[in-house]
Formats: sequence, C-alpha cells, structure tokens
Amino acid sequence: MPTPHNNARKGDIAQTVIMPGDPLRARFIAENYLENPVCYNEVRGMYGYTGTYKGKRISVQGSGMGMPSMGIYSWELFNEYGVNNIIRTGTAGAVADSVNLRDIIIAMSASTNSAYASQYNLPGTYAPTASWELLSTAVKTTENTGVNFHVGNIFSSDTFYDDADSLSKWHKMGVLGIEMETAALYMNAARTGKNALCILTVSDCPLRNLSTTAEERQSGFRDMMEIALETAIKI
Repeated sequence: MPTPHNNARKGDIAQTVIMPGDPLRARFIAENYLENPVCYNEVRGMYGYTGTYKGKRISVQGSGMGMPSMGIYSWELFNEYGVNNIIRTGTAGAVADSVNLRDIIIAMSASTNSAYASQYNLPGTYAPTASWELLSTAVKTTENTGVNFHVGNIFSSDTFYDDADSLSKWHKMGVLGIEMETAALYMNAARTGKNALCILTVSDCPLRNLSTTAEERQSGFRDMMEIALETAIKI
C-alpha cells in the first residue's frame, strides 16, 4: 500500500534500488540507463522509477538530504515494499589527503555524529557497516573500470554547516570523506536484515577549497552510476 511519502503499490518497486540523494539524479539515471522506465512515485518531488538494466529489473529513487530523510525512505523500501538491496549513489567531500575531486569512495563503514542509533537502546556504540556481498561485488566491479577509487570509513554528519572545526579531527582518524546519509541507511539495513552499500563521488574537497558544479553533481558523475548499476545486476 502507498505510504505518506511514496505512492507506489505492491510490486511496483524492484528488489534492488539505486538511491541517489538528489531526485533529479534519480530521474537522470532512469532516463539514461533504464529500459522502459515507469515512474512510480512523485510525492514531494522524490521521484522513483522502475525499469530494466541489461535485462534485470532495477528501481531508482531519491532519498533526499540527511539521515532523517534517508531513514524514512529506506525504512519504507525495506519494510513496506519488500526491497532487499539499496545502493546509495551520492556525493561526498574529501577528508583524506589521498582522495581527490571525482574519485570514487566505496563506504565500508560510516562513522557519525548522529543519534540515529539511540532508538535501538544498544548497550554500547554501534558501527554502521556495509553489506559484504554488495561491498565485495562493487569493489571487483570498480577494479575493472580503471576509475580511481578508495574503500574505507566515511563520516555521516547531521550538519552541513558545522559551527566547530570537526573535519581536521576526522582527518586524523583516516576517514576518507564526509556526507550525510549512509549511517542511517546501514543501520536500517542491519535492523531489517537487508543489504546496503554506499558509492560516492567526491564533489568537493573542503579542506582544500575545491569543488564541482551543481550541474555536474546532478548528471555528470556517470562512473558512480554505472558502477552501482553493474553491481546491482550481479547480486
């Protein structure tokens, strides 16, 4: 049944969903990569499409910005629509010195300053982690592309405009990049026994004052899109 945020009906959404934060990137992927894409959701402008890619049924849907938004959309996909795999395709700011503009980051884990895990009442600190099947498949897929990529820990932040100088501290801990959604996605996947992975393109280097354009972030990061789609058809 439709939810308050998604008017798709049972069967409209594939078991594997590619999930960019930007709904316009979702539409771009659907229109440029999927065969016969059908739009199943436009609620709040959060476009969702289902089509086929190289013969496999795939969906693509936006998540919006931040962990509360990712938390809502991924929870509904996992719990209300029977989705088994979500591959986030997003953008990140580089933190590590070795990470440069347009590099790919495959997030093995996601440190966070969010209180998202507090809902589980765990007797300790939870470490949000990618699903091994998706992670290993994406790494093997990316190795065959010649794209410059990194695998490791990222930082999922609840704040975009941070009043404190926190990036230099995460830099000391070897964090590769910063974004705003992955920790919630990985926790939702773990809680529901489903699979999740985050593949990111570096859109800016905040410690070096480098950045890409809004247009490039929307439709220019095709390496990431193609790695996610190729990973999706192998699982």
